[in-house]
Amino acid sequence: MKRLSNITVKEFRDLLLRLGLQPLRTSGGHEIWIKPSLRRAIVFQTHVEPIPEFIVRNTIRDLGMTRQEFLEILESL
Repeated sequence: MKRLSNITVKEFRDLLLRLGLQPLRTSGGHEIWIKPSLRRAIVFQTHVEPIPEFIVRNTIRDLGMTRQEFLEILESL
């Protein structure tokens, strides 16, 4: 089973696409992803591998998902 502390940038991008988010822009070493139903954009660093766990946790909270739902989708990629 995947853990929140070892998600690669590619897996994170694939997961965001599966959840219906769209990349808005890349600024420096950060990517900004949006979805109309979200209150704020998802921002993460592209030059840090794996994605820091606090970014993953913030994303789960912003998406309104549970950790289990997030990991199930990640496993299905």
